[in-house]
Amino acid sequence: MKAESDKKQEVTQVPVGTKIQREIIAWFWVGLAFLLINGTIGQARVIPSGSMENTLLIGDHLIMSRIGYDAGVPFTSWHVPLWRNPKRQQVIIFKPPFAPDTPDYVKRVIGLPGDSVDIHDGAVWVNGQRLTEPYAVGASEPYELHTPYKVSDNCYFVMGDNRGNSYDSRFWGCVPRKDIIGTPVMIYMSLDAPSDAWEPGQIRERFFAYANAILHPGSVRWRRLFHIF
Repeated sequence: MKAESDKKQEVTQVPVGTKIQREIIAWFWVGLAFLLINGTIGQARVIPSGSMENTLLIGDHLIMSRIGYDAGVPFTSWHVPLWRNPKRQQVIIFKPPFAPDTPDYVKRVIGLPGDSVDIHDGAVWVNGQRLTEPYAVGASEPYELHTPYKVSDNCYFVMGDNRGNSYDSRFWGCVPRKDIIGTPVMIYMSLDAPSDAWEPGQIRERFFAYANAILHPGSVRWRRLFHIF
């Protein structure tokens, strides 16, 4: 009986080479699916500046949803605006209209198309009503904005939550709807590391930031992980 059982095991045992081949094929399809999904449905983003503190911190790693907002074409920079439009006080991710080839911006929608936006007495006023903003850090100042500002059609007035440290619509105007590509869904990682580690092209600094997180887990902001917007 034992001999028969051993023979059955020998017959049903898959060769090591076949196992490896199947694993390679399986991971190939996983990688392909990721590449197709990344850019069409969602993407990952890292926060490089403090313009959205304390909602978003430097080193926060986000998962961004493009569903309903924008459809990207895999392996290209092409994208097509879809049917969803952001709501007031929603955080969005967009291509900066004044420099579309630079990294995406993350700001909060303040004014919708047709709105009148005014900034005075340290606060934001929309259509004559003071906006309640528990997320804002510091007093709101108009800076270069000529108020009241009328938001154009198919355009959105955006500001950073950290009002004294945000380059936003007060300086360069509203964001066309076609430049909005999505909204953050979740923080999947947050590292307390120098801000230059998250700037474009800083591969060495970013590697050291991740290595430091492995060696010193205290640099991970554990409480921020898996925060959902």
